[in-house]
Amino acid sequence: MRGLRALAMTTLIGAIAVLVLINRPVADATEPLSSPAALPLASSETAFVCDVAHVNDGDTLRCKDGTRVRLHAVAAREADETCSPGHPCPSASGASATAALNRLVAGKSLTCEVTGRSYRRITAICRRADGEEINCAMVRSGTTVIWDKFNRQRPLCRG
Repeated sequence: MRGLRALAMTTLIGAIAVLVLINRPVADATEPLSSPAALPLASSETAFVCDVAHVNDGDTLRCKDGTRVRLHAVAAREADETCSPGHPCPSASGASATAALNRLVAGKSLTCEVTGRSYRRITAICRRADGEEINCAMVRSGTTVIWDKFNRQRPLCRG
């Protein structure tokens, strides 16, 4: 009887662990946008205005309202000059990419189109008021590269 009770308890604990893992939010993976409501936005719109407060690195910035934006389909070196495994790796330094993004967006108001989410950030294609697409401008600067996997889902540089 004791063995049966132990087996039942082990099975129950295993089932609970599986349910917890299945139902856990996947915040650390890049996900296509299933619905705008799944994103941490104040509204259910897929476009939002970002008043740039800070540039984190060559492909990530923060808006004044706290929203973290990862530029869609763009890859830059990390701040420590490395490239994450499985990510495209530009030859330009992370510092040069950060400086290029700063020149493009510092103190600007951007209109961003949500494309998904990645590591608790919104992924988006952003434009300045003059119409310049920031994602494309970063690739043209030579400090970042297009990440083909995501560019196939929603291409950059479409005018």
